[in-house]
Amino acid sequence: MKRWTPLTSGTALVAMVTMVIGLVVVSGPAAAQSLAPYKDRLFRYKNILSSHFGGDFLVVEYSKQRDLRDRDKVDQREVFGNYVSYRPKRSRASYEIQANGRTVKFMGVGKVKGGANAVVIYVHGQGGNRLQGVNDVTFGGNFNRVQNLMVRNGGAYLSTDFADFGARGTADIAALIQYQKQVSPRARIIVACGSMGGIICWNLLKNGAYARNLDGILLLGSPKDPGFLSSGALARRVPIYMGYGSDDQVYDWETQASFFKKIKAAAPTYPIKFTLFDTGTHGTPIRMTDWRLVLNWMFQAG
Repeated sequence: MKRWTPLTSGTALVAMVTMVIGLVVVSGPAAAQSLAPYKDRLFRYKNILSSHFGGDFLVVEYSKQRDLRDRDKVDQREVFGNYVSYRPKRSRASYEIQANGRTVKFMGVGKVKGGANAVVIYVHGQGGNRLQGVNDVTFGGNFNRVQNLMVRNGGAYLSTDFADFGARGTADIAALIQYQKQVSPRARIIVACGSMGGIICWNLLKNGAYARNLDGILLLGSPKDPGFLSSGALARRVPIYMGYGSDDQVYDWETQASFFKKIKAAAPTYPIKFTLFDTGTHGTPIRMTDWRLVLNWMFQAG
């Protein structure tokens, strides 16, 4: 995979993005507001370097000094306290359901037992577990932010274990979604997949029975799935967000951007957004994605 040298400015990367996707830079519309603000000043994108596809493809400035060293008390391990609120801990608990002949364990905050108006489920990548998505102080406090957004807006947030990254694991997540639809029938269901967990997100999208319960998918440094284009999923129009770092050594951003372009070519009005974090690495989308911005867009688009 090609490695991109960290840039002192976004100029070279913007030129590369324009060459890869072959589009003129344009301005995009503002996202609709549904979730009430929470620490927006700290978590919003500080500088958008370029915008393509009417705002559906953004290149966002990532500064290792500002967004990691100045944000973390201990680099990549503990964020400074002003980025977090421990209010979600009041409702945080460990849960399990029986599904597919096995026990599916997950952590949850907010209205997990019912009455939620929105549910976000986090699916970890290889080497992760259900505790990753409720760690308040790693990834710059961004997991703490999404927990707070859901708790403060009458929603629920779940971080789950699952059998594997194939059919069994996909069935586990589908069962968890179905359980949440039973206890909160009016809730919007959003699934966010980190890294290799994205395989499960694509599987959910390709399965009509699973996809009908979805209101959005976030792919955070995840692989593409060419089978999506021929699966009939385009007609279901489940909103998709794709986030990547330009220095990702696991999944090359150019490959993912080319797939985004294929989706746009096949269905120009499909609700999909791509955010590229300039000089970011594999974990940068989990650290930097503006949850409120993305979720509000999905609530409007779905």
